[in-house]
Amino acid sequence: MKTSHLRGSIVPIPTPFRDGKVDESALQNLINWQIENGAHGISVTGTTGEPSSLTNAERMRVHHVAHEVIAGRVPFMPGTGSNNFAEGVEYSRNAEKLGASALLLIAPYYNRPSQEGLYRYFTGIAAQVGIPVILYNIPGRTAVNIEPETVARVVEKCPNVVGVKESNKDFEHINRLLHKMGRDFLVYSGIELLCFPILAIGGAGFLSATANLLPRETANVYNLVQQGKWEEARELHYHMLPLNDAVFFEINPVPIKTGLGWMGKIQFEVRLPLCEMSSANQERLRAVMQKYNLI
Repeated sequence: MKTSHLRGSIVPIPTPFRDGKVDESALQNLINWQIENGAHGISVTGTTGEPSSLTNAERMRVHHVAHEVIAGRVPFMPGTGSNNFAEGVEYSRNAEKLGASALLLIAPYYNRPSQEGLYRYFTGIAAQVGIPVILYNIPGRTAVNIEPETVARVVEKCPNVVGVKESNKDFEHINRLLHKMGRDFLVYSGIELLCFPILAIGGAGFLSATANLLPRETANVYNLVQQGKWEEARELHYHMLPLNDAVFFEINPVPIKTGLGWMGKIQFEVRLPLCEMSSANQERLRAVMQKYNLI
C-alpha cells in the first residue's frame, strides 16, 4: 500500500462555528489558506476539530466540505474514530466513499478499554475499509495508551493500518514503537515540542495545532529536514517553541480558535463544555502572538 504521500505537516483544522452552526465558508477558507501556505496534508475532526461536539450529520458534512475544497491538492486524513463502535464504522466507510487518502482512528475515549479491547476495536474498523488507517494514541484524553505490542498485532491482522499519530509525551515510547514497527511505519507527532525530534528518529511528520497559526513555518520544519538542513530546522523548532506553549495555555482548540479569531480567519465560537479563555490567559496569548507579528 502506497504511503509515501502521507508525510510532512498534516494540519488538524478546527471546526469553525457561527451562531451555533458549522461555518462552512470559514472552514473552506482555513483549508485553502493552509494549502496555499505549504501544508502537506489536511485533517479534520481530530481533537482540534471538536468531533465530540458535533452531531453525526455535522461530522460527515465537515468531511464532505473538506474533501470538496481540498480537491486532491494534498492528502486528506479525516478523524473517524468514536467511543461508539458502530459510529466509527459509519464515519470510516463514509470517508472512504468520499475519497479520503487515509483515516485517523482515535482510541475510544471514556470507555477505557483493555489492550485486547483496543485490538478488536481497531481491527474491527480497519478490516471494513480498503484505505490506509492511522491509529491515534492520545492517552491524556482517552485514558488508555496503545502499546507497541498492540499496534503490531493490529498491523499483522490489518496491513492497511500503516501508522500511528502519537500524542503520548513519552518519547521513549515513541522510540520503542519505531524500533518495533520499523522506520517505514508512519509515526507522526501530535505533541508540538516533539515535531522536530520525531523526525530525527525516523518519524513521518506531525499533526501540529500550531500550524493553524504558523502554517508555513510548521511545514518548513519538515521541509528543511528533508533537505538535510538540520541546523536550520532546529533553529526554527526553537523559534516556534513559545507559540507551541501558548496554544496550550488552555485546552485545545480554545487558544487556537481565539488566535484565529484575532487574525480574522474565523469568528471565535466553541461549544459547551468548552468556553472562552480567561482574561489573564487571553492577555498571555495575545502577547506571544504579537511577538510573531500574527496580530
